[in-house]
Amino acid sequence: MKAKSRVPKTVDEYIADFPSEVQERLEQIREIIFEVAPDAVEKISYRIPAYKTAGKILIYFAAFREHIGMYPALQGIPQLEKDVAKYGAGKGTLRFPHDKPLPAAVVKRLVKYRDQENRVPKSSVAKNTAQMKKVAKSKSPAKKK
Repeated sequence: MKAKSRVPKTVDEYIADFPSEVQERLEQIREIIFEVAPDAVEKISYRIPAYKTAGKILIYFAAFREHIGMYPALQGIPQLEKDVAKYGAGKGTLRFPHDKPLPAAVVKRLVKYRDQENRVPKSSVAKNTAQMKKVAKSKSPAKKK
């Protein structure tokens, strides 16, 4: 990977700083974002690509030597836990290794969920998330004492 010599002003500039194989993966993520959220606003924030819908952050992504990171990742959401489990790398982070195919379906579900979350009032999201977590806990086997 090239050393970052300048702060990119656009996502195009950010992507252009990487080898062609990585550029393809970054463009694929970008295409998925606009497919799911055509009205997403694209910008550079914290020196990496960032996307907003409904005035709220939808997703960030960044390329590294061995993987692409996506933030914010969803953890604790039953509908997505299985999808993101093998890519989790800490709170709020997903890592997609360059030596494995990009899980486009997972990226699409993640972006779709975040977009829907951005478009509902905050109080409804908190209420729905709490309800989903209760349902997930009630479905898990009881702990033996």
